[in-house]
Amino acid sequence: MRVPLLASALLFCAALCAADLPRQAPELTINLLGGKKTELSAYRGKVVCLAFILTTCPHCQNTTRILTRAQKDFGPRGLQVLESTIEVGGEGMLPRFLEQFSPPFPVGFDLFEVAQSFMQHNPMLIFHVPGLVFLDRQGRIVAQYEGDDPFMSEDKQEQNIRAKIAALLGPAGARKKTGL
Repeated sequence: MRVPLLASALLFCAALCAADLPRQAPELTINLLGGKKTELSAYRGKVVCLAFILTTCPHCQNTTRILTRAQKDFGPRGLQVLESTIEVGGEGMLPRFLEQFSPPFPVGFDLFEVAQSFMQHNPMLIFHVPGLVFLDRQGRIVAQYEGDDPFMSEDKQEQNIRAKIAALLGPAGARKKTGL
């Protein structure tokens, strides 16, 4: 019988391809223009939505528009959006991207391999952008998606992102204590 063998092979592949969730986020440094940097750990205590993008990718550009609206709507409740372009020459592409989209959150650049490692993406598989990572207030990666995931489908992407952010932030008006 070939069906059980095929099913076993698919399950084995899925196990090799899947990232561990939830997991503590490793430190990530995003390079900003002008030689500045921002550290992911600086946002502990906030819900973070981190996007790995290509500045020339239309799907990534749409995600930036969605995240811009989300930052404006959810920022007062504790959301911090971050983006990092992972394309070759991304540093040079960033000024035009920032001018065109004016995101109200830090956008920087990094190596593709940094994003791949951060998302525990199997290097033998294609990385579909944008890569979207959600972190809770304790700095744990609780969800992540790539551009080919149904979560990121054009007709549902904004709704899915906003629902994920709202769930991580908790009820409106509720603030979680950080122990300070």
